[in-house]
Amino acid sequence: MIYVSLFVALVAAILLTPLVKRLAFRIGAVDAPNYRKVHSRIMPRLGGLAIYLAFLIGLLILRPESQYTLAIVLGATVIVITGVLDDMYEISAKAKMLGQLLAAIIIVFFGGIQIEFINLPFNDGQLDFGFLSIPFTIVWIIGITNAVNLIDGLDGLAAGVSTIAFITLAGMAMIMGNGFVIAMAAILACATIGFLFYNFHPAKIFMGDTGALFLGFMIAVLSLLGFKNITVVSFIIPVIMLGVPISDTFFAIVRRYRNKQKWSDPDKSHLHHRLIDMGFSHRQTVLIIYGIAAMFGLAAVIFSMAKLWGAILLVTVILVAIELFVEIIGLAGKNYKPLINLVRIFNK
Repeated sequence: MIYVSLFVALVAAILLTPLVKRLAFRIGAVDAPNYRKVHSRIMPRLGGLAIYLAFLIGLLILRPESQYTLAIVLGATVIVITGVLDDMYEISAKAKMLGQLLAAIIIVFFGGIQIEFINLPFNDGQLDFGFLSIPFTIVWIIGITNAVNLIDGLDGLAAGVSTIAFITLAGMAMIMGNGFVIAMAAILACATIGFLFYNFHPAKIFMGDTGALFLGFMIAVLSLLGFKNITVVSFIIPVIMLGVPISDTFFAIVRRYRNKQKWSDPDKSHLHHRLIDMGFSHRQTVLIIYGIAAMFGLAAVIFSMAKLWGAILLVTVILVAIELFVEIIGLAGKNYKPLINLVRIFNK
């Protein structure tokens, strides 16, 4: 039955996307070009609605048994409504945050999904979050939701990176024996791939905030279900898996702090912007970031099977590699090169 639901989710996304495209033009959910955008003509957004509907259709066919299903669908629906309103009317950042907060609250209080403690690897103890478990879980959900939204700047970028994340989630859940997360992640991956037929460069429709917020929200929630209440080392797995959106968000905040801007101020210095500025084409940039996302996904799988000190070594190598890459392409600012400068000092 799972293969039928995956096929139906894929086909549903392919069939629904043209209908959503028409709807987007009719209700005014379009994206006009400006100095920050790479497209030069008015484009329909709202494409995430097709992904959401295809996901629901796949879910209705499979009907995975879980106490979390209703809460996840309700939270996702709140997120999608928030995204649709933003795609239509460009609502304020506060209004979008309110929608995300409501969706996260549904997951935590109605769904009972929260990180209450993590086991410590060295002394067989555990770190109990206590009253901080609820805000910690809410911050995680909202943070990852917005991280995916931030990388939605090129045709097929957010959809492809999210698909890789869902495939990685399904693979990790398979290793850990979590059938519910396998089913949910696989359905979402198929629905997003179906949408990519229209969204890869040159795109015929954008996913808009409807899609970016929905995909980010689902990645955040499924990673909580797949990895909650385990060791500190294992909890790093979803962070590695989501390395592209998390690192891009982190260095965007660093960049804006150094430039004395608000953390929420938009700019044109994200990962995809920097790669295009270096001379890569639109399609090449997207494929490069796909490759980076796939490497992060592979690293997460290797990390999950590594011994403690091997895991620590892997994280160290990843962090150094990210820092070097960031400094080379100027992701945190053209003058931000602490590691490169340190290497130069030692070479003298």
